[in-house]
Amino acid sequence: MLYEHPNYTGHQYFLRRGEYPDFQQWLGFNDSIRSCRIIPQQCGSYRIRIYEREDFRGESMEFVDDCPSVYDRFKKHDIYSCIVNDGHWVFYELPNYKGRQFYLRPGEYRRHTDWGSVNARVGSFRRVRENY
Repeated sequence: MLYEHPNYTGHQYFLRRGEYPDFQQWLGFNDSIRSCRIIPQQCGSYRIRIYEREDFRGESMEFVDDCPSVYDRFKKHDIYSCIVNDGHWVFYELPNYKGRQFYLRPGEYRRHTDWGSVNARVGSFRRVRENY
């Protein structure tokens, strides 16, 4: 995972195994990369619970697989909090795994700013696995 600013902040870019000769190959907004981290490979289950409100309130739904359209499955455009129980996940701003990306490792995210987003809009999300 590449980050635009130091300390894992700013635009995030999830790169799969491969070569990237310039920032346009990973759909970067610019060529500035100031920090990065390796995402550990997951050998086991994946589980995430999303909520319609901050602090794990309101309607919720649990997922164990990728979700190409949050609205089609959750009937909401926004996710305000979530709990990643198992595995590592990437939220995408738009459906079908497009737009800004946000990496979530196991833990609690009480509000959308906890995963680095300026708003709660999540269009899709997927599990981080080696084989895609």
